[in-house]
Amino acid sequence: MSVLTLEPGRTIAAVEPDHRPHAVVIGSGFGGLAAAIRLGARGYRVTILERLATAGGRAAVFRQDGFTFDAGPTIVTAPFLLEELWALCGRRLADDVTLLPIDPFYRIRFADGATFDYSGDPDRMRAEIARFSPADAAGYERFMAASERIYHVGFERLGDVPFTHWTSMAKVIPDLAALGSWRSVYGLVAKHVKDARLRTVLSFHPLLVGGNPFSATSVYALIAFLERRWGVHFAMGGTGALVAGMVKLIRGQGGTLRCNQDVRRIMVANGAATGVEMADGTHIPSDIVVSNADSAWTYRHLLAPEHRRRWTDRRVERARYSMGLFVWYFGTKCRYENVAHHTILLGPRYRELLRDIFRRHRLADDFSLYLHRPTATDRSLAPAGCDTFYVLSPVPHLASGTDWAAEGERYRRAIAAALDATILPGLERNIVSSRIMTPQDFQDRLLSFRGAAFGMEPLLTQSAWFRPHNRSEEVDGLYLVGAGTHPGAGLPGVLCSAKILDTVVPHAVRP
Repeated sequence: MSVLTLEPGRTIAAVEPDHRPHAVVIGSGFGGLAAAIRLGARGYRVTILERLATAGGRAAVFRQDGFTFDAGPTIVTAPFLLEELWALCGRRLADDVTLLPIDPFYRIRFADGATFDYSGDPDRMRAEIARFSPADAAGYERFMAASERIYHVGFERLGDVPFTHWTSMAKVIPDLAALGSWRSVYGLVAKHVKDARLRTVLSFHPLLVGGNPFSATSVYALIAFLERRWGVHFAMGGTGALVAGMVKLIRGQGGTLRCNQDVRRIMVANGAATGVEMADGTHIPSDIVVSNADSAWTYRHLLAPEHRRRWTDRRVERARYSMGLFVWYFGTKCRYENVAHHTILLGPRYRELLRDIFRRHRLADDFSLYLHRPTATDRSLAPAGCDTFYVLSPVPHLASGTDWAAEGERYRRAIAAALDATILPGLERNIVSSRIMTPQDFQDRLLSFRGAAFGMEPLLTQSAWFRPHNRSEEVDGLYLVGAGTHPGAGLPGVLCSAKILDTVVPHAVRP
């Protein structure tokens, strides 16, 4: 820093220009925020461009009527991935965020009213398994052993490895074959466990990352061991506390977050990304561009067709995408003390409902629900004596043709009636705040292609090298992070996608 003399006795400090190479990050979801932190630690000057009014993307927060609602992800697993980001900035995660373990992880309620408490305690899990089917106790142990083997390969060895060339995929095929990755998650569970209800309990995890348990590669069975190994946590103050903590780290590195900034296209010259053009026509030059936008949206709308050889419009449109989500956020003027933090309410159908959602793209009359009650852990998220909730229903993406403007309220009322009749008696008369989000909102607000909530469906043929690469195959200097690239959706997945940048992005070198 230099000093400028204005007049005798008066001086001001002059700010020297920042000559660090410039990285533009499109989007401020967890992938974009983690990417910004890692790039800042590698010597880049980082600018994050967020089209919404606040940071977070799918993890944004909104507040109404005294209630705080996390818009999207609420489950924190593999917290060490967050701790790594804080360590890069010379801080501890605990300096800014308090994570509390959730127990049980999930309370699963079947259509007949029976419940299963899913936890990370091996003894309690064995007891729960025995309550339903003593004959499946040994099979459950074999399944968990298989989950652990898959975890060591699929997560520890491959989760943060870039698949930039087909040879990278060829090297791991023997390992994937040995693990039986051609099977679906449900197929792997069914190999070891016979009871129909236990098969459901042990196979639902792909739905947390946008996959159909009957078609998602069994690599995603690693989630069962991942949760046992690291636990399921909740950030006090809501997931928004994590977003705020990460923004604080970025600003501490000298990075910039600019909200209400709509990127129109990625600029390219001589086969390399050179910055972005904004919706108002202004240009922001940069040395590299990182897109945390939906990968299909990035290629279909942000990169001009003449710069795409692999991810053409035809290929993007022919890919298979995850389900959509109908999310109802609501607050009640009373507390439902007996309701767990996470409850999964299963409908009367499992395989057939998922077929309607993923293959037939048909909005069914029945549903299964995930109910989140954060005030079971953190009462600060609602006014005194009240509860904050959101309930999520997997539904088809917009290929179903559903007119959500017409169907949304009808669908909400059906969900409310189901909750009222099961675990939230008197619900409708106790609601004091309400808001819904549909696949149409995912497309219009979050720019998710076809309103799919998790990007491309996690099939074996759409994983690793087959997925849009972290280092773009189309344009030099363009990188992808988030659910639509490797390794996939879910908080651990998007954080790992940012970690891959440490391998594929060159270190910044001061001119």
